[in-house]
Amino acid sequence: MGEPQASLLLRKQLAELNKNPVEGFSAGLIDDNDIFKWEVLIIGPPDTLYEGGFFKAHLIFPKEYPLRPPKMRFITEIWHPNIDKSGDVCISILHEPGDDKWGYEKASERWLPVHTVETILVSVISMLADPNDESPANVDAAKDWRDDYATFKKKVARNVRRSQEL
Repeated sequence: MGEPQASLLLRKQLAELNKNPVEGFSAGLIDDNDIFKWEVLIIGPPDTLYEGGFFKAHLIFPKEYPLRPPKMRFITEIWHPNIDKSGDVCISILHEPGDDKWGYEKASERWLPVHTVETILVSVISMLADPNDESPANVDAAKDWRDDYATFKKKVARNVRRSQEL
């Protein structure tokens, strides 16, 4: 699938999200002239430490979408085991398709062309509520999550407060 097909598919997904918004996030283009660069706002999920927060992120799609996954990076600071310190999201469905060379993930857990912007963001929202501290992108956040939950909660609460000020 080449760039024209990827562009068409992304336009279709954007139109669908505009027509039928999904609770928990909003999505749009960073620049109306570039369908491959999206800005999303994730609303901290209810009954989680992130509740009340507004977390901005960018989704950058490759020209080979949907055969290859987009990259997702939070612009708003967020403390989470599966989000590295520069904001990059590390979640199985955003990993390149196929077998994991380290054997941590099954191919079925990784990127599949059936994923959409909606399934990606719903997975990220789920990840916020239920971190995977077994293979962290942010080792310090995972350590806090496991060994010093009070400190973890404090850091997340600070992120939530700051996200409300933006």
